[in-house]
Amino acid sequence: MNADKLVVTASPHVRSADSTPRIMWHVVGSLVPVILAAAWFFGVSALLQVATAVLVSLLTERTTGKGGAIADGSATITGILLGLSLPAGFPLWMTALGAAFAIVFGKQVWGGLGQNAFNPALVGRAFLQGAFPVAITTWPSAGGGFFTLRGDLFALPFARPQPYAETSATPLGLLKFEGEGTPLGNLVIGNTGGSLGETAALVILAGGIYLAWRGYLNWRIPVSVIATVAAVSAVVRLLDASAPDPWFMVFSGGLMLGAVYMATDIVTAPITNAGRWIFGAGIGILVVVIRLWGGLAEGVMYAILFMNALTPFINRATQPRVFGTRLRTAT
Repeated sequence: MNADKLVVTASPHVRSADSTPRIMWHVVGSLVPVILAAAWFFGVSALLQVATAVLVSLLTERTTGKGGAIADGSATITGILLGLSLPAGFPLWMTALGAAFAIVFGKQVWGGLGQNAFNPALVGRAFLQGAFPVAITTWPSAGGGFFTLRGDLFALPFARPQPYAETSATPLGLLKFEGEGTPLGNLVIGNTGGSLGETAALVILAGGIYLAWRGYLNWRIPVSVIATVAAVSAVVRLLDASAPDPWFMVFSGGLMLGAVYMATDIVTAPITNAGRWIFGAGIGILVVVIRLWGGLAEGVMYAILFMNALTPFINRATQPRVFGTRLRTAT
């Protein structure tokens, strides 16, 4: 290049080393310990669930998206999060269907990466929740041999899965429908029934802290979600001694996975700090309301999707005034 020429290009002129693929693959790396924790409790079935969801997500992304888009890591994250939100014994053909739905209807119909209004993994799980409500709420027991398959993983497409040999209710289900509590130690460690991502609260927190330290995750959202759940449930507990305590509400179900990895989705979360606090608080309130007074034992998925729909309005309401301008007043 001739040193005497002035090269004019569009901004930004100074680019950060943290590209979208770099951020996405760091998120993927932080999820690997969560997958390993799920495999510790549910064996090879956990690995098959996540692998199926990731593989179908990548294939669907390759087929329906732009060439080379799978390299940015976003489809891999969608597959991992969807797999972690499912029970270990969920038939793999259903997992594949949910992964394809997540990519097509949760991402591509909106215009691809950066355009979607809702978290794609949760869109896929919401579809599976509506299409296969029995299969997705039948939980295999934790433990057993690593190579012991849970459930009817290899059921033929559209065939009725065979009943599980050993099942267990989730802590939220036990409390809501049978009035039984779960020891806090089991909740923290993850030795309970539930989806794969309900088994690693401490590992998920560690991954979130790492991503926040690297600047790849805005800490305000998970802190707001968790703090709101704890505060609201504490108030309810003061008014009703039979209500679950804050520790149970925080460490049970998919709250940690949702707060750290799903609510913080850069595309579907608010862009202002004030908006992030409001967004997280809204999720926390809805989680408590659904868990305590709704017809379902868990409400994290619906809470996040509902607040995703409100994100544009939150952004508009919390948008800072441009420096040097005046607020228009009525005359």
